[in-house]
Amino acid sequence: MLENPRSPRVRAVAKLTKRSARHESGLFLLEGPQAAREALAYRPDTLVEVFATPAAVERHPELRAAAEDAGLDIVFASEAVLGAMADTVTPQGIVAVARQSATSVRDVFAGAPRLIAICEEVRDPGNLGTIIRAADAAGADAIVLTGRTVDPYNPKVVRSTTGSLFHLPVAVGVELETAIERAHAAGMRVVAADVKGEDFLEHRATLSEPTAWLFGNEAHGLDDDALSRADLALRLPIYGAAESLNLATAASVCLYETAFAQRAG
Repeated sequence: MLENPRSPRVRAVAKLTKRSARHESGLFLLEGPQAAREALAYRPDTLVEVFATPAAVERHPELRAAAEDAGLDIVFASEAVLGAMADTVTPQGIVAVARQSATSVRDVFAGAPRLIAICEEVRDPGNLGTIIRAADAAGADAIVLTGRTVDPYNPKVVRSTTGSLFHLPVAVGVELETAIERAHAAGMRVVAADVKGEDFLEHRATLSEPTAWLFGNEAHGLDDDALSRADLALRLPIYGAAESLNLATAASVCLYETAFAQRAG
């Protein structure tokens, strides 16, 4: 059982809260039973180590069984050790280390996708995690992240996805021009979500076609160059007194409206 929070093994795991360590090692951190459960169910091949307190294993016996099926032994650790490893104050008794498994942009667009989310310069980890989760729930084929978007393996992003990071392909560090070219080559219409765009309701019917949504930065949206590359820019109507919608909320609406249109068609 690991009991020393200052041991080299513990420190190596704790370093994964830093982007430089994740980039150098190709690993990332998972915290809590939900993240571990989804990784074991959907991508057990990516898991390297699973650490847990004895009490957490008692509360979640299914995780031990899933780990054994994946050929992994759960390493027992004290609360102090898990606290030293984790990015959060309370990691719920379970911390795991997994290999990053980004998909190439070529593979993302190779299988005639119908719904994809492209994130350009999305900087807030919570927003990106929620967009990944919403895309997963809406049945999107993949997520494409441009080079200026926050690292999807940031612990806050991983937590915000609640496991969706393991459910659909994610392409990382893609040039926006390349992503749009690939989308067009795959027969997709690129639709930008932008407050200066046309009324969403006037183009709702066109969303039944293969669509790649383009979402921009939380503060200043998409720049003119990005907008010029899109086939269409749409804005969501505001019926109340709110100044605007949060990026992740707006993205969720756009993705779900597209999913509805495509399934109705």
